[in-house]
Amino acid sequence: MAKRIISAIDVGTTKVCTILANLDSWGGIQVLGVSSVPSHGLHKGMVVNVEEAKETIAQSVKRAEQAGGLRIDSAYVGVTGRHISSLNNRGVIAIPRNDRLVRPNDLKRVLSSARDVTIPDDRKVLHAIPRYYALDGQEKIKNPVGMHGFRLDVETHVITAAIASVQNLVKCIRAIGVEIDDLILEPLASGEAVLTPEERDLGVILADIGGGTTDIAVFKDGSIYHTSVIPVAGYQITSDISIGLGLPFEIAEAMKKKYGDVTPNLNSSNEEINISIENGHSVSYRDLCNITRVRMEELLRLILLEMPNSDYASLVPSGLVLTGGSSNILGLDALSRSALRIPIRIGEPMGVYGITDILHDPAHATGVGLLLWGVRNQDKPTWQAKNQSGALNRFIGLVKKFFTG
Repeated sequence: MAKRIISAIDVGTTKVCTILANLDSWGGIQVLGVSSVPSHGLHKGMVVNVEEAKETIAQSVKRAEQAGGLRIDSAYVGVTGRHISSLNNRGVIAIPRNDRLVRPNDLKRVLSSARDVTIPDDRKVLHAIPRYYALDGQEKIKNPVGMHGFRLDVETHVITAAIASVQNLVKCIRAIGVEIDDLILEPLASGEAVLTPEERDLGVILADIGGGTTDIAVFKDGSIYHTSVIPVAGYQITSDISIGLGLPFEIAEAMKKKYGDVTPNLNSSNEEINISIENGHSVSYRDLCNITRVRMEELLRLILLEMPNSDYASLVPSGLVLTGGSSNILGLDALSRSALRIPIRIGEPMGVYGITDILHDPAHATGVGLLLWGVRNQDKPTWQAKNQSGALNRFIGLVKKFFTG
């Protein structure tokens, strides 16, 4: 495999993270430069001000280029927001040839059949991911190529997005001179970075708690089973602290990050401590932690309400993996175990090497995951942009694929 440069841009509500990396001859990902800047012009994972968002993305990209000493021409980009929806759909085709041998082209045909779902005109398929195949009624086949049969089925997880929301994001990226290699749903990317193969096989919930949204993905039998996005995350915690304690939002955010603790039954010796803040006033440590804990308990309940069924023990024996910047709140794993009674762990990114000190943080799960997704799916991008020649044709292919079908 030839060496090449790959990049990822995680456009989030509170930060835009750009990672510049090199794909070595062994398929490993060597990080060359990382940049994370505060977001502007974004709300709950979606662009609300094109000019502000564009400037933020441009600043993040420029800093990553300076750190890595290379130019970013294209990148894998994450997509999130409440406009995301998903369903599992089944496609079926006949194997018409006399030898009844399944060939790679048959997989394309049956996947195309599964993508053919009825959705509103303002939406488009973002991903159609095959979960497993069935051949003449034999289920759970991972790769039927080379097998014989008359009927080929595929169970597919189909993710759709609002065209306008994706168009605004594409516009911001393109405006700074960066092509888009692929658009990837963020919890799918985060799963690449923090989940183990064993967790994916047994069944696990991934919850990426960011600034504006909590992205959820359920994996079962080694593949994606369910996805959703909750418009509640770190921003709402900070807002509650700001209102409840009468603090400016920026100070409330700093207090949350520095002192927030949701550990059940806080040490009584610390409950009455007052925290001094920069304007000369003080706030109660107990009140700060109680507000944070109540909001996190609510979020944990919302995560479970998004599950396709309530039999968690059989659906996700591996429990819940929490990642994203807001999963750094002290005691969240203990609170989650107490509230949900299922296995819990905090997921940190893995799978890359090089300048990775800053990346050993749940806040960068999506950024690292975008790189991993890109490498593992580089021959089959969602948008088929790489099959075009030249920057203009790549963009035309991307837009045509998404906006005209």
